[in-house]
Amino acid sequence: MCFLCFVVKKKKANDHPFPYHHELELEISTLTNRGVGLGRVSLPDDATASWVVMVPFTLPGERVRARVFRNHKNYSEADLVSVLTPSPHRVQPRCPIFGTCGGCQYQHLAYAEQLLWKQRQVEELLQHMAGITHPVAPVIGSPREYGYRSKITPHFKIGKDGIGFLRQGTRFDIVDVPQCDIATPEINAKLTEVRTIAQARLAAGEYKRDATLLLRHALEGVVTDYDAVITEQVGDLKLRFLARDFFQNNPFILPAFTRYVREQAAASGARFLVDAYCGSGLFALSAASAFERVAGVEISETSIAFANQNAAANDIANASFLAGDASAIFAGLEFPAADTAVIIDPPRKGCDELFLNQLFAFGPRAVVYVSCDPATQMRDLRHFIEAGYELSAVQPFDLFPQTRHLECVITLRRRAN
Repeated sequence: MCFLCFVVKKKKANDHPFPYHHELELEISTLTNRGVGLGRVSLPDDATASWVVMVPFTLPGERVRARVFRNHKNYSEADLVSVLTPSPHRVQPRCPIFGTCGGCQYQHLAYAEQLLWKQRQVEELLQHMAGITHPVAPVIGSPREYGYRSKITPHFKIGKDGIGFLRQGTRFDIVDVPQCDIATPEINAKLTEVRTIAQARLAAGEYKRDATLLLRHALEGVVTDYDAVITEQVGDLKLRFLARDFFQNNPFILPAFTRYVREQAAASGARFLVDAYCGSGLFALSAASAFERVAGVEISETSIAFANQNAAANDIANASFLAGDASAIFAGLEFPAADTAVIIDPPRKGCDELFLNQLFAFGPRAVVYVSCDPATQMRDLRHFIEAGYELSAVQPFDLFPQTRHLECVITLRRRAN
């Protein structure tokens, strides 16, 4: 009997330009849109050439000592060893596991500076990805810098210790998180109980595979059941939806956020409004008072059912919602395009080609584009410009203090022929 054996060789680590764990000193010049400090150093074999080194948890203007752990084609990644010259904007992180847990990137940066850097990053994305120079309004900050997040989803792995979130710089390792400082106090009070129950069930062997827990703070209190129906209040609106469904996770900034979206859509002069990713009706219902009629479209029939219930419960008679087909989102819409504004709030990946083609074929007077990822938003912006729209406003909102994430709202108007 013959056995054919295959020997798999490990890919050799790239030691150019620096060997593994080589330590170096450098000055941090800027932050990337992922919240990582970026600096440049001279190459060992060519002092006239500079090389980019990325170091997380560092700030512009700081001189630091870092340890290289990976070389890429045109940059290296390094861990922070020590801060030699701190930034005047460096502050003491509130969380004891900041830098170990991958959830936050900016707890070491004063909040006012976080807002300035996020504004700058939107400006840079606008220029580099869309090829446009346009004023970016100052970032509207969260009323709460900590204790704002109304939903967390801790993870755990069978046979591994810890219930929490991904470890910084990894895709699979979990760091134990007994308390999350950006979550609401109510969630943290419940987290202790949820962790105790999960740990007991783990010890008893009740879990057969890795799992994700849910804690969602709503008017009913902190809910842990994915299928529970919960209520969120935004201004005068009360919106019901499933706990597992998507909904913005910073309720404290939502009144200002939704008001701005409504005002931008109404400022176009449109009489009608379409909310093309309406979910349970957040933007459509918060904007309904500014329009004659509002229509919400969503491919999730469950979300549409909640949106219609929410319209009735809030005595909003001029809004209707329908479950649309992804291939015919605007089919059956009776609003005249020239008198219609559209709100879109797509997933993080942005708009797909099919959706954009349908939107441009409909040709609304104005589009208010809400995004949780300005990079994909600016990518899509190029298509809007090519389709005959012009950018009129860029307004970032900081729904996620202490992290690199933010929401950005851009307003587009159809150019006159």
